[in-house]
Parts: sequence; structure tokens; C-alpha cells
Amino acid sequence: MTDSIAKRWSRRAARIGARMTLVGALAGLAVSGAYAEQMDKMTVAGWSKPISEITNLLAEPDKGFFKARGIELGYVPGTGGGSAIRNMLSGEANIAFTDPASFYQALDKGEKLIAIYNIYPQNVFNVVAPKSSGITKPGDLKGKRIGVYSLSSGTRQNLQVLLHQVGLTEKDVTIEVTGLLNFAPVMQGQVDATAATDTGLFVGKLKGLKEFNVIEVRDYLNVPSDMFVVTEKMYMEQQDALARFLVAYRDSAQWMIDNPEEAAKVAVKRAINGRNEDINLEIIKIRNVSTVSETTRKKGLGHFDIDLLQKGADTFFELGLIKRKVDISNVVKSDLIPR
Repeated sequence: MTDSIAKRWSRRAARIGARMTLVGALAGLAVSGAYAEQMDKMTVAGWSKPISEITNLLAEPDKGFFKARGIELGYVPGTGGGSAIRNMLSGEANIAFTDPASFYQALDKGEKLIAIYNIYPQNVFNVVAPKSSGITKPGDLKGKRIGVYSLSSGTRQNLQVLLHQVGLTEKDVTIEVTGLLNFAPVMQGQVDATAATDTGLFVGKLKGLKEFNVIEVRDYLNVPSDMFVVTEKMYMEQQDALARFLVAYRDSAQWMIDNPEEAAKVAVKRAINGRNEDINLEIIKIRNVSTVSETTRKKGLGHFDIDLLQKGADTFFELGLIKRKVDISNVVKSDLIPR
């Protein structure tokens, strides 16, 4: 082969190699771009700060449940279920981590919302009072000072349910905002009782709460504690992304149920109240219990008891907490829940 022919072949090979390199690069970009397109940003508006009982959400940097489903997870803290819905409606989040009471009340105000997943089927709210107060039943709350986490929290709304069960309203008591998981005011006598959750009561006992009575809201109305709620528009337009989000959430919840010890370790570095691994473990176990019910045992995590939610809505209407009747079949959808 002459030098000129060799040079021509060399140049041709170089051009072919360059084209192949470019094709490979473009193919790589195409694959990368396709993966990027599958990553949908989903931000949850929470009812709380990042605390240990939601470790399954906080564990995303460690476990990647959502990333595995093409979801980039975000979290916006709140001060109750009502604030979670407001943060979602304001555009700060896509999904509200909220309670049925806040859901009913937002619907009553004309908001177009859909509940898509039953996070905690069990009602975890209660009212706690020192035995010295003499408070043992809802009727005993008349004329008393009662603490709530915030005015937009499930603690206040479930307190309203208790009061109405015995013909009382908030006008018959004095409501004091005491803050999240804060039992100091009731222990120091600044309030006569405090509305809380099961995990809140556990923390209160750790902080020295002794000799107390507990009124469980579930004994009067056992509606779920929390649900994922989205706008009707979001539900109609983002079903694929929402379905993948719910699969990821279900996987994370099941992980925390199956591996509470591992979750307790993750909470140490991810939860603002998670410094003590042993305490984390107990809180996580308590929350795991509320994640399951007879309905979820039959149908799987996240499924609703529609009749129970309808009873809750009817109760809120009958008690005057909402002014319009709610047809749950129109605002609770199970079609996106993982099978």
C-alpha cells in the first residue's frame, strides 16, 4: 500500500471513529435524558417538622425508595394538617400529608381535593390530663384550659370531635397553643389537659409525665389519622407520577415496619428529634402499629375504609364542624394505590 493510500485510509478511519464516538455520545445523552425525564419532582407538605415518626420519608438519601421509582422527593415542614393543605394549595408542594378533619374542612371551603392514600388508618389522637385534674371523659373538659399543637393541627380538630360528642364546643373551653409534642405546660399546670398523639404521649412520659388519664379519640370516632391528599387537577394530570410516588411510599412504609431497628439508626441522623436511637425505635414501633388496620391487612397498605371516612364526614356535618355534606366516593380515590 502506498503512503498516499495509507494516509487516505487513516483519515477515513479517523472520520469513521469520530462519527462512532459522536453516535455513542449522543446515545449516552439520549439514555441520560430519558432517565432525567422520568425523574418527577414530588414535594410533600408535612404536618410537622422532620421528626422520627416519618423516618421512612426522611430515609430517602439512605434508601432511595423514591429515586428507584423516578421520583425526586422533597419535604416542606408544617404546623398541622391544615398548614399542610395550605402549603400544597400555595404551590410549595404537590402532596399534602394531612388528616381527615383538615381534609373535610378544606372541602367545606370549596377546595377541589382528592385523597389518594391512607397513611395511618388508626386514629392516634387523644387528650391527656393529670389524674389530679379529675378529667376522665369528654364532659369533664368543660371550663378547662386545653393545649393543642397548633390551631391548624389534628389535635385541635380531634378535640373538637370529643367536645361535640357531649354537646360542648370550643366556647366551653379555653384553647392554648402549646407547640408540637410539648407536655411541659400540662406538667407545670399551665393547662388542665393537652390534646396530643400516641407518640406525643410517649415523649411526654419520657419527659416526666406521671399519674395521668387518657381519653382516646378512637373510642368516639376512629377515622384515619393521616392521608395523602392532592388537588383534583394534580390527580387528573399526574396519575403516572403519583402512582410511582405511592409505590415508593408503600415500599418505604413496609421497610420501616420490617426493619424498625435500622429505621431507628437512620432517624439519628435524619430526624430533628432523633438523637436517642432507643427512643426512635419505640416511636417508630408505635407509628408502625397505626400504619396497618383490618382493611390494609386485606387489601394492602394505603387502602381506605370508605364507610368509616363517610361516617367521619357525616359526623363533622352533624356536629356543625362543616356546613356542607361530603360524598366521600367523589373525593377519595383508590385507583392509584399499589396493588
